[in-house]
Amino acid sequence: MNLIFDIAWTHVLARLRQTGVAIAGVATGVGFSIMMASLMQGSQDDFIKQLVNAMPHITVSDERRAPPPQPAERFYDAAEIHNLTPEARRRGIKNPLATMAALEPWLPGGIAPTVRVQAIIRYASHDVATAVVAIDPRREASVSDLPKQMRGATLAALYRATNAIILGDRLSEKIGARIGANITLQTSEGARMNAQVVGFFHTGVRSVDESTAYVLVKTGQILAQQTGLINELRIRLGDPMISREIADRVERETGYKSVSWQEAHEDLMSSFVIRNLIMFTVVGAILLVASFGTYNIISTITHEKARDIAIMKSLGLSEFTVRSIFVVEASIIGVAGAAVGFVLGYLLCVGLGSIEIKSPFLDTDRLPLAYSYVHYLLAGIVALLSSVVAGYQPARKAARLHPVEIIRGAT
Repeated sequence: MNLIFDIAWTHVLARLRQTGVAIAGVATGVGFSIMMASLMQGSQDDFIKQLVNAMPHITVSDERRAPPPQPAERFYDAAEIHNLTPEARRRGIKNPLATMAALEPWLPGGIAPTVRVQAIIRYASHDVATAVVAIDPRREASVSDLPKQMRGATLAALYRATNAIILGDRLSEKIGARIGANITLQTSEGARMNAQVVGFFHTGVRSVDESTAYVLVKTGQILAQQTGLINELRIRLGDPMISREIADRVERETGYKSVSWQEAHEDLMSSFVIRNLIMFTVVGAILLVASFGTYNIISTITHEKARDIAIMKSLGLSEFTVRSIFVVEASIIGVAGAAVGFVLGYLLCVGLGSIEIKSPFLDTDRLPLAYSYVHYLLAGIVALLSSVVAGYQPARKAARLHPVEIIRGAT
């Protein structure tokens, strides 16, 4: 093995310019593939982070996945009833405090009660449809980032005025309301209420900031015209990626429909699969192009070293040994190119991350980048494999040459 490596190393050093070009080709492919993977993964992670932070990880509503079975269906297996209106039942989650108390011991996160009401906000000749979310400020920090998203006040301001309300900043701009303004809330069921604006919030999600308002739970119950009503439980977990499993367990224990953030945005999650496929296709294409440079270099080396091959084979070296020499050469180029590519990829990511972006529609002024060892590991493995594969065919061809034919045809 030492002999194989020594000969391969000598061949690599004999033509430093060719070797440098091959290493540069592999390094460029590795570096740009790392940059592309980091950029696409970072943008995806940033989008998911904003999406997850803008809504609870799990929403437990007062609905059921399926209507309750009819009495005949319970007693007779052969009975099957269709197109029958289910019985009317009282709105809201029954015994919400007891339900939360039963979930809290095993739930890996926070839970908070909510009353969600659709209403029309009227102010200065503006009528805007709004989702009014009634919350408990003491629990809100455990289920959302709303306390960090407040502008001009804190959540405690909801206690400082009768029927206090907090508006999204884009919603306040739309209707022209400022802190201290008195607005009117009216529901489709005829409930009407005057409320005072005590603060604003900004999530960075336009659809939320321009169509959502927060009030106290008791204020939401008055709007819903039902005392003690809780029609939603919001749950936030320490690890949002286990939301599906936790939602399934919550639904089994409570009987109420529990929707994870993944289920609520299945269309977006499906698009991420396609996006990742495109990313790996682009990265693979970049590395494939770089491997052709290695193939050309190894082919040139085998052509120029024809006499050396004849001498080695005449000295008794087997085809496997000769083939291994050129495969090792390709491996050396692949390893060196990957190492240089790691440095190049990191510098490219740092350079992209230093670019400042100024836009009123973005909450960040830098490109979102994901620094992950997985990107380097995958790029290095693909670069090494492509280099070995690219060098194998010329090595196989060189090992099959007969020394007598080479010497006779040599000039």
